[in-house]
Amino acid sequence: MKTRAITGFFFIGVLIAAVLLGPFVFIPFFALLGVYSVYEFYKMVQAMDIRPLVWTAIACATIGFLLLGAVLVGFFPEGSLLWLFSAAFLLYITALFRQSTTAIQDLSYTLFGLCYAAIPFGIFICLGFLEGSYDPYIPLGFLILLWTNDTGAYLAGKSFGRRKLFERISPNKTWEGFVGGMLLAVVVSFNLGRYFDALSNWQWLTLALIIGTFGTLGDLVESMLKRNTGMKDSGSLLPGHGGLLDRFDGLLMAAPLVYIFLKTFVF
Repeated sequence: MKTRAITGFFFIGVLIAAVLLGPFVFIPFFALLGVYSVYEFYKMVQAMDIRPLVWTAIACATIGFLLLGAVLVGFFPEGSLLWLFSAAFLLYITALFRQSTTAIQDLSYTLFGLCYAAIPFGIFICLGFLEGSYDPYIPLGFLILLWTNDTGAYLAGKSFGRRKLFERISPNKTWEGFVGGMLLAVVVSFNLGRYFDALSNWQWLTLALIIGTFGTLGDLVESMLKRNTGMKDSGSLLPGHGGLLDRFDGLLMAAPLVYIFLKTFVF
């Protein structure tokens, strides 16, 4: 528990610093997290004797993040992002040169890894540029709500948890924990409305509800994948916490929905 607490404290500090130090730190830092999360996913599925095109996919993800960053800071026009579709063609062509009798499975898992891990991190990066120029307070507020939801769920589940939320996938999660996490995120959202004026109170409240709901579902989805692959953790990068996918599983589902909400109703 001590190792977990120390790791969590320093990792949160690094994340906050990466967001506040500006776009030229924020973009490459979270792009690196996205690329490593893709790598963790491929390591997980390799435990099932699947042979994804690991290094070609990582190269595609890296180029994709570089292109996205260049568009967001104004180096390239938005239309340049259409070139990302060529990444799929590169994967198809690479598969031609492999002596594999499971090409469909290999390509399917490869593409799924990019969709599951890389694209949500790319969308999270876009949360910092909703108004065109970089604003750190929306992605920072997102992370704060994600952390408070996790903390509230843990404390409420530990203290009051009785009714299992999804016992087949995650025996330790309870409805009481889910409600506790949601309530704490809602309380914190009103404070964000006071100090982070990028969004109004009702908008932060809506983000809290989206993150509380779909962050929990993202956690359950990652637990399902780990059970399917027979893995306890997605990796060992963070002592006491497991891998990056274990820490950002809620972001993977919540970030795209938060982005859709903000682009549709706010910006």
